[in-house]
Amino acid sequence: MAKTATSLEEPPERAILVLVNEDESEDEAVEEELVGLCEAANVEPAASIRQRLDRPHKGTYVGKGKVEEVASLVKETGADVAIVDSELSGIQTRNLEEAFECKVIDRTQLILDIFARRAKTREGMLQVELAQLTYMMPKLMSVYTKFERQKGGIGMRGPGETKLESDRRVVKDRIAKLTHEIGDVKRIRDQQRASRRKHPFPFAAIVGYTSAGKSTLMNRLSGTTLLADDMPFATLDPTTRKVDLPDGYSVFLTDTVGFIRDLPTNLVAAFQSTLEEVKFADLVLHVLDVSNPAWELQNDVVLSTLQSLGAKDKPIVTIFNKTDRIEDRANIDRLVAEFPNSVAISAKTGRGIPDLLHLVKENIQNMLGLVEAIVPYSESALVQECYDYGRVLEAEYKEDGIHVRAELVAEMRDRLKRYARSTGP
Repeated sequence: MAKTATSLEEPPERAILVLVNEDESEDEAVEEELVGLCEAANVEPAASIRQRLDRPHKGTYVGKGKVEEVASLVKETGADVAIVDSELSGIQTRNLEEAFECKVIDRTQLILDIFARRAKTREGMLQVELAQLTYMMPKLMSVYTKFERQKGGIGMRGPGETKLESDRRVVKDRIAKLTHEIGDVKRIRDQQRASRRKHPFPFAAIVGYTSAGKSTLMNRLSGTTLLADDMPFATLDPTTRKVDLPDGYSVFLTDTVGFIRDLPTNLVAAFQSTLEEVKFADLVLHVLDVSNPAWELQNDVVLSTLQSLGAKDKPIVTIFNKTDRIEDRANIDRLVAEFPNSVAISAKTGRGIPDLLHLVKENIQNMLGLVEAIVPYSESALVQECYDYGRVLEAEYKEDGIHVRAELVAEMRDRLKRYARSTGP
């Protein structure tokens, strides 16, 4: 079940952080990120420990020596929980809890907990609960002791096995119900998207690593008042607003949930209808926190996530954000020169925003081409599609057909080619 927001009076849990990343060069960034996730989940790191692994140990993920070290740290610090910065199997979690004598959670559970705290809308809460239950389902077997399972058998169906089957059925039923409800929400979102598509404006989606400044930029461009916080996943629910661009152009802009390294697959699946805002966008605005030493790693994570969503080949505007924190302006200028279709800004102070708007307008213009056509009344549906997928400048209904003058995307230009009077570049 999705959790409610934690009371401000609730004391933080103390945790031992178990870091298992392979690449030594990423140590600082990985540890800093896990500490940030802990802060967002109201957890106070008491100590951290790291192990390099060629492959995880089947029963405990980390090696026997590290298990003993963590167990000692738990006793020394009085920690309430051990957090492993990877995904554990149910058996691994149970074995580690027995060895550490404290609660053990993995990276996926930590992120799901943060999402549960952040979810405010019905859609967000449904999506988080579905992700939690989907994550929990294959691990149910491990919560029952060996003794309880041994009591079952032919002619002797023990209480442990019966309880397990009962719990699995309850979870399956709840997952089915949530999937149906999210399907209803998705249909509403699809209708809303289709309704927005009737306006003659393209769509852009803001994406980026969590805490890159997406919501701050959305607030700056559209006048929204979204929660803008450096804490991971400060906002979950997408917001769409119309943003005016120079020279009379406009764009519908959608803020999306932040990406993160090893984003849980259950979460991606549950938030599919939300993430589709990126898939259906005409243009992607990729916000990078250029003040973060790990921004290149974060850039790779976002591009990889876009690829998994089927959106990597879309036009991308790279936005180097938080330049107000950078003293070396020459370095920022170098990045903008190196990265095609990029701009440097500070969403917080507003520096560079006019340059961003101009660049977005140029991208929108590049997507559209001028078409003048006389469309037969028998093909009047094409005119509606001109509104759906372009910018209609004129539409006159005359004897010989519908005279349309519009700026259209390439696909629509091709469809009107046979009726075109003249076509722009």
